[in-house]
This record gives sequence, C-alpha cells and structure tokens, in this order.
Amino acid sequence: MCLPPHSSGGSPVGDLASPIQPREASAVASVSVIVPVYNSAPILARLVDRLEPVLRALGTSYELVLVNDGSRDDSWAAIGQLCRRHAWVRGIDLMRNYGQHNALLCGIRAARYATVVTIDDDLQHPPEEIPTLLAALEIGNDVVYGAPVAEQHGLLRDVASRVTKLALSQAMGAPIARQVSAFRVFRTPLRDAFAGYDGYHVSIDVLLTWGTTRFAAVPVHHAARADGVSSYTFRKLVAHAMNMMTGFSTFPLQIASLVGFGCTLFGVAVLAWVLGRWLIYGSVVPGFPFLASVIAIFSGAQLFALGIIGEYLARVHFRTMNRPPYAVRSISDPPASATGGSTA
Repeated sequence: MCLPPHSSGGSPVGDLASPIQPREASAVASVSVIVPVYNSAPILARLVDRLEPVLRALGTSYELVLVNDGSRDDSWAAIGQLCRRHAWVRGIDLMRNYGQHNALLCGIRAARYATVVTIDDDLQHPPEEIPTLLAALEIGNDVVYGAPVAEQHGLLRDVASRVTKLALSQAMGAPIARQVSAFRVFRTPLRDAFAGYDGYHVSIDVLLTWGTTRFAAVPVHHAARADGVSSYTFRKLVAHAMNMMTGFSTFPLQIASLVGFGCTLFGVAVLAWVLGRWLIYGSVVPGFPFLASVIAIFSGAQLFALGIIGEYLARVHFRTMNRPPYAVRSISDPPASATGGSTA
C-alpha cells in the first residue's frame, strides 16, 4: 500500500526504530501531507493549487496523500485526475466510510517522509500556515497544532467541539488537549508508538500521546468552508467524544465509582435521619413518596454505573471481533509522465 512518491531530492523515512531527535531550527524536514477526503470533489483541485507553492517553497521533498473515505460523490475520480497530473500526489481509496481519524491513520501509515502534516479537505485550514507549524516543530517539539484564532462554526457545533475537547483532555492527559485541531504537524517516527494499534475506534491525538509529551500549539487563521457543509454534525461529535472517553480513558468508570460512593453517603445520611427522628420523636419518617424517592435515586445510580460498564464491555466485544480500523480498495499512483514534484 505504501508506494514511493516522486522526488528529486531528500530521502524517505526508512528505519523508524531510531529515537526521535530534535532537529536544528534551520533544518527543513521532508513533508508528507495527509488529507482525509469525504464528498469534496469540487474542492480538491483548489486545495492542490494552494498546497503546491507552499510545499515547493520549503525547498525539500514532499508528497500529498489523499485518502478517500468512502465518498458518495466523484471524489475518487477527482483524486485520480490529480494523481495523473501531479507526480507528488498519491491517492488511497478506502472500502467504505470509516471516519476521519481512521482515514488519517491509513494515510499516516502510508507516509514516506520525515514530517507528517494533516489538514482538512475543505480549505478551512489555510495551507499557507504550514510553514508556521513546521517552524514551531523544529524548535524541539514533536507535535504542533494549528489552533484556530476564531472558530467558523455554528453554536451547536462549537458547543460539541468544546465537549469533545473536554473528553479529549481526559483521554490524552495533556493540557494541550484544549488547543487540539485537525491541522497538525508531527514527526513521522511517532507512528511507531501505535504501529500495533488495530482497534476500530481511532483518535489520532490520543495515539500521539503514546509516543511523546512534547506538544505545542500556534494560533492560525480559520477560514469558512470553501464548498458544501461539514459532515461533522453535533451528534457525530458527541459520539466521537464518547468513543474517546470509553475507548482511551477510565475516567467514566471513576465517575461511576464516585456516584456510587456519593449515593452510599446519601443512604447513610438518610438512615441517620430516620434513626434520629425515631430516637428523638419516637416516630419514623411517614409517607410513601419519601421511600419511593430514595429507591429511585439508588436505582438510577445503579443503572448509570451499569451503563458505563456496559460501554466498556462493548469496546472489549468489538476488539475481540478484530474489526479493522480501515480497509483499502485501491490506490492511485502518479504515472511517470505526471508533472511537478519536489525540489531539494
């Protein structure tokens, strides 16, 4: 699946087992740009046109890997045309729609150069900001996020994004989680840390924490979507947050334990109150509503805890099924006659 990209200089990443070493600030590493594509046929040519001068100006080897995530439009045909036209563009077509992070994982594993850049296909992340992120990477960081100066989403989407980042902060265990963005650069050897991961639920940002703690974020402009509407709805973002919480963190189980402990304290307090009334006034607490309310509280707490445990059991069930994170249908490699390429 990993095909050699066109290059007239530099060297692809070979042995990735060596330790990650920070580079000098003046060095410019070779770059693999990974773009997950979903129903973006009208935008792809514009994306390539804006990426090409930026990557050429780096003066190093580069490639663009477009991963078609089961698009329902002509995205794969558009990718094929771009591969035939540009020698530095490669395409991977997945069997079905697996999700943005799954498609990214596929592209990251296919990357051939020393630095990976991930960027959305909708031009909300300006390609012209890539050198800014690379400059921050070369001063000793392993992962750099392009944190948007201002989000260009609706109210519900912004709320869902905040909920997702809150869940991500628990899963990552790193303060940088609040500034996480799909616009990121990182050193390719980091993928060694999750080379053996084959779970269906994927979070690239959590996986990156398995390989490093050297994260940074720089502010970048965030433009409006160039065409169409985002496929990330409020429901999908909340579902992604739940997947991160139950797939990469034990925080929900800790919450369930705290709720159970709180309910136990509440039960002890109620018992003390009932005994106190009996000792002082010689009567017990009257009324069925009181008893029903206490039973409802404890029953709700038990069902809440069982629901969280059930989510974890479901994750274990899916892992035992060996459901792959993605499957490749075909690849599109640029022909020898294609124009363009990297420079050294």
